[in-house]
Amino acid sequence: MRATLSDVAREAGFSSATVDRVLNGRPGVRGRTREIILETAQRLGYVLDDGAAQDAGSGRSLRLDFVLPSRSNAFMRKLCEQIGEQAAYRAGVDARIHTVDDFTPDRLARALYDLQGETDGVGVIALDHPTVREAIRSLAATGVRIVTIVSDIQSVPRVAYVGIDNRAAGRLAGYLAGRFMGAGRTGKVGLLAGSLSYRGHEEREMGFRHILAEENPGLRIVELREMGDDNERAYAETKGLLQHHPDLAAIYNIGAGIPGIARALKECGRANSVVFVGHEVTEDTKPLLLDGTLDAVIDQNPRVEAREALNTLIHSLRDQPIIAHPPRLQVVFKENIPEV
Repeated sequence: MRATLSDVAREAGFSSATVDRVLNGRPGVRGRTREIILETAQRLGYVLDDGAAQDAGSGRSLRLDFVLPSRSNAFMRKLCEQIGEQAAYRAGVDARIHTVDDFTPDRLARALYDLQGETDGVGVIALDHPTVREAIRSLAATGVRIVTIVSDIQSVPRVAYVGIDNRAAGRLAGYLAGRFMGAGRTGKVGLLAGSLSYRGHEEREMGFRHILAEENPGLRIVELREMGDDNERAYAETKGLLQHHPDLAAIYNIGAGIPGIARALKECGRANSVVFVGHEVTEDTKPLLLDGTLDAVIDQNPRVEAREALNTLIHSLRDQPIIAHPPRLQVVFKENIPEV
């Protein structure tokens, strides 16, 4: 029978907690104790994967850092939560989350520069800007492995992008809006974006525009407003949009801020007459699906994104094969709301 951690602890003469620390590469155990436990584990045939064994032998954990926007919206809070929870169960991994308020290119670049010499791998929601690209290149030049999450950035030495195809997501949103409004219908459409500095938001806009032009030419985009993924700004921008276009037929929200948009629609008495399509199933969007204010959301599953980002960084640092299982686009209506 295969040896267990308890077998190693009993044979080596140490507590299971101490053995667990050694076999999972955590610090805080004396060198001689570590040697005895590893020798005992080897003699009993206790199996560690190659990467974990290497980390256990050195007593050094992999240091991973995740640089994300502040947790001001429900999706970001869920992503942070999932990264923290899943990292806690990874052997020999020390993961830290850094949230950046006022998520501008300069502030993001500064946060990345501050990690030089302090990290092995970085996961980042990137803004597509020259200062951010240069910060990523500088980190990568020191041997740090980098993964972009949710929104990609081009022409940088990243290991991988973990996230959905955002252009396809925008096309899907346009398809849904057209189907809700009915074939051949004409009408005005408003777009709200968090920030077009996110390549992902820019790609969603592009996909949405293209499918309307291809399949629903009667639907005309009248305005695109940025609101920084902030609920209060989203509320104000939506109120302005509805005042300028009282006959507005549909809204596509490219980023966060859905509660603010919904509040404006309800106050203006348009919650049941404007087709509203957005992104992410969260505790904020679920009640809006149920009451009909929000017609559909396109979900990208932060649990899968956290898992894949961690796996990609860990496997890259341990020189193990990277087998990607990217998140899939899922359309959610009031009838198929998953647990959030």
